[in-house]
Order: sequence, then C-alpha cells, then structure tokens
Amino acid sequence: MLSGSALVKLKAFLIIDLVIVCAAVGAYVYLQNQGVIIGPVKSASFVFSDLVVSPAETFVSQPVQISVNVTNVGNVAGEVFIDLELNGVVCESVSIVLEGLNSHETVEFTVVETVIGEYNVKVGGLISTFLLKAAPPNTSKIALSVLKTSPVECCVGDTVSISATAKNPSTNNDMLLVSLTVDGVLVGSTVVELAAGATSIVEFTYTVLKEGTHNVKLNSLTGSFVVVPEGYHTLILARSGGSGLPLPYTINGKSIETHRYTEILPAGDYTISVPQTFDVGTGVVGFTGWSDGVASSTRSVTLDKRTILVANYVVLSGYASCPSLYIWNGTGYSYVTDVSNSGWLGYIGYITANGEIVFNGGNPYDYVKLDNKVLTAKDGYFDITLSQQWDELFYLDSANLLVVDHPKGTDVYTTMSNILNKGYTGQIYTTATTDVFLAPITAINEKGENVLTAILYQDNIFTPGINGNDSPAWNNIVQNQLTLNLGDLSEADSIKLVITGMVDWGPFETYYEWINKFIEAGTAGLIEDNTSITPVPKMEFLSPDGNWVEVSQNRQIPMPSDYTARTFIVDLTDLFPKDTTEYVVRFTNFWNVTYDYIGIDITNQQDITITNLKPSTATLGQFWDETTSTSTGAFTRYGDVTPLIQETDDMFIIGRQCDQVNMQFYITDLPEIAKNMERSYFLVVACWFKDPPDAWGYGFTFTVDPLPFLNMTGFPYPNNETYPYDTIHLTYLQEYNTRIIT
Repeated sequence: MLSGSALVKLKAFLIIDLVIVCAAVGAYVYLQNQGVIIGPVKSASFVFSDLVVSPAETFVSQPVQISVNVTNVGNVAGEVFIDLELNGVVCESVSIVLEGLNSHETVEFTVVETVIGEYNVKVGGLISTFLLKAAPPNTSKIALSVLKTSPVECCVGDTVSISATAKNPSTNNDMLLVSLTVDGVLVGSTVVELAAGATSIVEFTYTVLKEGTHNVKLNSLTGSFVVVPEGYHTLILARSGGSGLPLPYTINGKSIETHRYTEILPAGDYTISVPQTFDVGTGVVGFTGWSDGVASSTRSVTLDKRTILVANYVVLSGYASCPSLYIWNGTGYSYVTDVSNSGWLGYIGYITANGEIVFNGGNPYDYVKLDNKVLTAKDGYFDITLSQQWDELFYLDSANLLVVDHPKGTDVYTTMSNILNKGYTGQIYTTATTDVFLAPITAINEKGENVLTAILYQDNIFTPGINGNDSPAWNNIVQNQLTLNLGDLSEADSIKLVITGMVDWGPFETYYEWINKFIEAGTAGLIEDNTSITPVPKMEFLSPDGNWVEVSQNRQIPMPSDYTARTFIVDLTDLFPKDTTEYVVRFTNFWNVTYDYIGIDITNQQDITITNLKPSTATLGQFWDETTSTSTGAFTRYGDVTPLIQETDDMFIIGRQCDQVNMQFYITDLPEIAKNMERSYFLVVACWFKDPPDAWGYGFTFTVDPLPFLNMTGFPYPNNETYPYDTIHLTYLQEYNTRIIT
C-alpha cells in the first residue's frame, strides 16, 4: 500500500502524462479531483490576411509595395517561410518567427519590374494583381510647382489631398510621370499629359493612419502635414514687421518672448495679447491689427482647428523695409540700407479705356556705396548679409562687389537705377570733394516755394514733398516737383548733379484708393486709352525758346532709395543746347521724393580702375525662427547657393520673410592701391521683390510663381511673355527650388 506522499507524486505524473497525450490529440480534459481544465495545446499555425498591393497601377521601373499580415494562431512559437510569387514564379522569400497566441507581423516586399503588363501576385494563398504601363520619356519639360496638402492638420483616419500645379512651358505636347511618396513609401503615381502652354492640377488622396508629422514628396517637390490627437489643435502666433527681436506674447496670463510661438494645445478658449508699440532696433513699430481682422492687441480665440494668428505692425518712426543690407564692422553687423527699390514688382504703367491696368517698369539692379569707415575685413574677406525682415518675397539674381580705385582728392558715386531702363544704370562717376561743389541759384517746388536752403547742406533737412496719391481727382494729378536754376554753366565741359535724396511711399491704403478711382472712371467710360496712373520719374530741361524738353529715357533720373537717403549722380553733360546761358532743370515725381542735398560738380571724369569681385561663398539660411507669412510656392532650399549668385541669368535665390543670404568676398588677391589713388566699394545686386497684394501691389498673388525675368515689360507680364523655361532653367528649378511652402 502506497504512502500519502507517494500517492501525491503518482497523481502528478499521471496528470503530466495525460496533458501530453491530450495535447497530441487537441482534446479538453477535466481533472475531477483537481478541478482544473486543460485547454487544447496547438502547434504553431499561421494565417495570412490583408494582402495590399500599392499602387495597383503604375509604370515600368516604378516600385510596387506589397504587404501581408501573418498571424500565428497556435499556442507555441514557430517559424514561417513566406514566398512572394509573381505570375507563378517565386521571386522573393523571407522567414519570420512569431510567438503563439495570435501574435502577428506585417511582412513587406518591394518589387521593381521593367516589362509592361499585368502581374499576378500570390502570397500565402492570397491573390491580387497590379498593372505596369509604359513610362513617359524622362525628357519632359513639364514643371511642377506649388505643392499643397489639404488639410495641413488632421486626425487619424482623415483623408488628405496632395496636389501640385503642372505647367508645360514648351511649344509641343508633353507628358510627365508624377509619383507621390509619403514618409518615403510610394503610394501613387500618374502621368500628366499637357498641350503646349497648358496648365493643370495633379492631385492624390491619402488616408492617414498614425499621429505625427508626415513628409510628402511629389517628384522633387516636398511638403508635410501634421496629424494631432483627437481633441487637440495647433496654435501658431507670429508677427509681421520688425527685425529679429522676439516679440513678447501673453497667453492666458503667461508671458512668452519668441519670434514664433507654436504649440499643440487642448481645444478651448484662450486669451492672447501683444504690445501696442515695439522697438525693433532700427525704429519703432506700432500694432495695427491681427491677420483675422481683430483690431485689439488683447483678444480671445477659440481653438477649434489649426489656428495661425499674425500680429501686424507698421513703422511709426525710423525705418524697416526689405531686403535689408548689413556689413561686418569688426565687432558686429551694421545696417546700411534697403536694396533694390526699383526692383519692386508691380509698377503700374497705365490704364486702358475699358479699365484694364497695364504694368510696366521694374529694374532689379541696385548700386550701394559702402562706407570705408564701417566696412571691415574678417580673415581676408568682407562679410555681407541681405536679410528679409518684412513679409515680402525676394528673387536675388546676382551680387558682386565693385572695387573702385580713383585719384586721391576725388570721390565716386553711381547713377543708381531707373525703373524703366535696365541698361544705362550704375554708371560710376568721379567728382570733386563736397566743399568745391557749386550750389543752385534757386530751387522752387510745385507750390512755388523756394526750398534752396534745404538742399545746400547734408544736414537731414529735406525739401517738403507731396504724394501723388493725395491728388484731388484721378484726372487732376498733382506731382512732387523741383525746379533748379543752375546758373550759367556754358563754360563747363562736364556737368553733374550730386544728389542726396530718398522716397517715402506713404500708406498703402491711399494707393489702393487711388487705383480704384481710375477703375471706377474706366467703368463709367470716362478714361481715355493709355491714361497714366502713377507717372514715372521725369527730368526736363528748359530750352532757350522757353519750352520744357524731356530728357531721353537712357539719361533719366533714378528712383531714390526709400527711408534711407543715398547720394547719386545725375549727368547733365551735353544735354543743353550750345547757345544756352541759363541752365534750368526740373524733376517731376509722382511719389514723395525729397532731397537733403543737391550740388553741382563741373570737374571732368578721372581715370579709375574697377575690379569686379564675385562672392566666394553664399549661403541661404534663416536669421530668426520660421515666419507665418502667407507666401507660398517653391522657394530655394537652404544651404550653399554660391552658383546662383554669380551671374544675372534669371536663376534666383528665392526667399521670404526671415530668410537671409550671407556672402563672403575674399579680398586677399586684390592689387595694392597705387600711391596716388584711394579705394571705394559698391555692392551691386540684381534683386526683384514682391509685397503681399493685400498690403501693397495689385494684380498678382503672393506666390513664388509666376517668376520674374530680366526681359519682361512689367509685372505681372502679358500672356505673350514667359519666364525662360529652357533646359538650363528647368534644371535650376528642380535642383534648387525644392523648399515647398503651402
């Protein structure tokens, strides 16, 4: 007879043996004395599901993603071999190990086939197909631009639309293969076929499956969208106007100083405030309202979707415009001026009898004299930066440094730029020193006032000016005018005016009001064809018979820089008839052009030596956090942009608010200055810039496209003109302008 302990051991062995046997037959066993149910013990067994082939239709040599879900429905771990069959042939095999109890894994394959036709797919007994078509030739001239994702913020399960504009600039029908990848995975492709000169929208849809930022690529265009948790939204606060100084925001009583505030917050109500006035360093700006129309600097907002609020500021005192030029002074960067005033896009020429506005003018070149007392070399080079501080787009085509050696005791200046003439600009003239310049006899403005005392010295006392926008009526334009009696200069072989002046554009609201007066008159049938809206600067001289004679366009006066006075040359040599004894000139400006100094130089042009330095390096980057500018399009990617800035060739560095271009000009190879010479420096840039239409401008959208170009008659340009979409320029667009902002 067995003892109690031996009996317990025997029962244990019997239970184990019984479990082993039952496991073999997959049976349930109830141990009556123990009250335990032993379930079926299954060996590893695998089930295949969710076979996905994407895309289902594409082109030869394009990747096709194939995925399948594998689940182990057994109770123990096991290894499974997965074969991918294409048209009955195993082309790839993988093995995975899965734990039991319904553990699963998604297995992915990528196939690239070069033969046209339909392919049968088989994985683990599951069957699907995909179709490969002939791919279009890779010589397509069709260009993609303006990548858009809508919405830019969503939740898991939402569908996102991803689109771009396709344009065929060639004179022949063309086609382009467009492929969409999301987070590096190809999710769709299509062929765009366009007639010569045609434009269309190519669009894909994508259903998001997980939170986070998702990167999108449409051929070379890149973008992104954000998936946030349910019940949350992104709040973005930024400002328009000012330099790189952070703006103090208050959000629900919490103070934050930042260039740009971005946070994913719970949906709900928030109270936000910004300062009424703000010192940006170069001047003081004042709050004018929020981007959604709220006028109070303290406001509430209901966060029920992705919300971007921009606090708008305007200049109250000082200056702030773009692009802005800074030079290295030995310890930091000194502000010089704002460049490319004549390169503004949107100069209006005239209006037709039916009320249609025709644009003309625009000259990207600017010539800035640099102060030798400020400009300082750093490790053998000059360090120069152009920064975009306000909400504008810039198209920087070229930049170079003119090194001018001239005789001691002389000075040098340029003719700057005329907005209608792209050829006769930037001529460099020698002058005597200021103390030997002659003074005009009289200086009479449009009101008949003698303002001579205001122009005798460079003392920041300017002639009073008016703005043409303030004219009484569209058919009664009153312009800013200055008539100079220069005396008898008949014995002078050379006559040059040395002028220090600037232009004040005035508030943009009056500009819109002024244009609308012409449109209303055109609608009423009161406008004559080719009626000028904003007349261009004009210089005339008084002939001996008492008539005013307009100077030819290639000798006309330039448009001065805005907000910061600069000195330039107006060459009068050989303009007056030989029998003239009284030299009288008249300047007429629609805009508020004012003068600090005008002197007469009658010295002959001296021999000078000009060395043209191109940037040794040029880098595009940001000088403060990302802006919330509403500008969109294909901007130039950050990094080295040296090749783009060497020549004026319509291949631009394209940037927006908060972007900057830093340039270095190495001077170690410059020749030594001769003993009887001294040296001056001019920065020459070719740069277009565009303001937002709702702030300044008319007839275009705040996008990168359409691109300006040197030979256009105006901007926006007519349909018979186009940016040069040849092979070189298309290659440039695809290589550099890949920073897509939507």
